[in-house]
Amino acid sequence: MGMVRSGLSLVVAGILVTVFSCTESSKDKFQKELDTEQATVKLVKEVQRGGYDVITTEEFKKWMDSGKDIVIVDTMPYKDSFKKMHVPGAKNFLFPIPIMESWDTKETAGKTQEDFLALLGPDKEKTIIFYCGFVKCTRSHNGAAWAKKLGYKNVFRHPGGIYAWKGAKYETQSGE
Repeated sequence: MGMVRSGLSLVVAGILVTVFSCTESSKDKFQKELDTEQATVKLVKEVQRGGYDVITTEEFKKWMDSGKDIVIVDTMPYKDSFKKMHVPGAKNFLFPIPIMESWDTKETAGKTQEDFLALLGPDKEKTIIFYCGFVKCTRSHNGAAWAKKLGYKNVFRHPGGIYAWKGAKYETQSGE
């Protein structure tokens, strides 16, 4: 079942990337397709390497509306971005680009691995969703991959991030 869900999620991720990159009007259809292919393959490889799953904006919203117990982690790079707008209930935790192979507090605004564990909580079965700004951003990959490394089992990446959330016209929150 996990492989079927993962495969389906990768297809959904490809569709999200396709929809996102088809909105660029300044490129011809052939260049757009090349860009779509590159972004899709990059996302799929990150998901495979990280061992987590992906979730669409619509699925994410349905889970929230159903009252599902979720830890939502916004990985946007600037505290101001988070203060201005984030998914309701999200907590901010900075992850760098490029991908962090070993924990480096210089890259996480001084936050330690223990701070990250405290944010996620002790329940390794809890559903955790990471997002950043948009599909090409790898900060959400970094967060999801670290959660998996630390033993969390139900880890998801929302690749469309806050841009897709806003694109779906879903409510956002501001402040801390």
